[in-house]
Amino acid sequence: MSAASSYARLVRFIPKSGTSPIIGEPSDPSQDVGVAAYNSEPIKVSVFSGKSVLCPGEKTGETVEVEKLLSPLAEEEVGTIRCIGLNYVNHAHEVKMALPTVPVLFMKPSTALADPYPAPTVIPRAYVGDNAADYESELVVVIGRSCKNVSEDEAMQYVAGYTASNDVSSRAQQFAQSQWCYSKSFDGACPIGPAFVPASKVENIGDMFIRGSKNGKVVQESKLDDLIFTVPKIVSFLSQGTTLKPGTIILTGTPAGVGWSSEPKNLLKDGDEFRVEVSHGVGTLINKIVEEK
Repeated sequence: MSAASSYARLVRFIPKSGTSPIIGEPSDPSQDVGVAAYNSEPIKVSVFSGKSVLCPGEKTGETVEVEKLLSPLAEEEVGTIRCIGLNYVNHAHEVKMALPTVPVLFMKPSTALADPYPAPTVIPRAYVGDNAADYESELVVVIGRSCKNVSEDEAMQYVAGYTASNDVSSRAQQFAQSQWCYSKSFDGACPIGPAFVPASKVENIGDMFIRGSKNGKVVQESKLDDLIFTVPKIVSFLSQGTTLKPGTIILTGTPAGVGWSSEPKNLLKDGDEFRVEVSHGVGTLINKIVEEK
């Protein structure tokens, strides 16, 4: 497990008093910053001296108010985004597929990274006519230092912490090809946030829970103990022969309840709202869906 952190969680944001992104810890430990931002409620933050959640520095003693929440990591920090498909037992049953024996990997470019609300989630013009835009609530693992060829026993030493994501997808495009990248890599297809929680603050990943809600109705809900491949297994597997650099984010899969598998189908449309809630202080990632005209 990573060394103990001096903070419970961090956010990256634009303050009301400036125009450049800064890092800090929300002053109210009970506040869900994603919901607060959505409701235009004040979010007060103790400013840290660093410029990244990977190296936040120390508290400066200054407290400011959030103007706009940003993704916990910037586009230039994350590199290629790793994603694990079909990684919850109940989701595999839902889509009537056998449990994989090795992790299923696909990737997104860093240009897919997006901010939480109020940033919109835009379904590209080329995909709108498919009527197949779907949601996937996911826990995100953030790598804190370079790792290569690490064992499962060593893997957690390289995990900086966690946030949430919505792996936005076009199912029509996904199932038209043998590779999934095209259907999941458009600009804005990987919103993350709202907060970053250090690994040292999560004693047992299996105790974490994730919940997805569409237009106020819960459609996905699971504890992380339903993962087929654990976080140490995923990190170890992805590091074999490949260097995972600091800032690498790994989407760990989605629970049962995706829209494409629902009866009737429950897909994303213009004006919809989707929320991904992750426990242990991560909070609620809120996405407003916009179809590109």
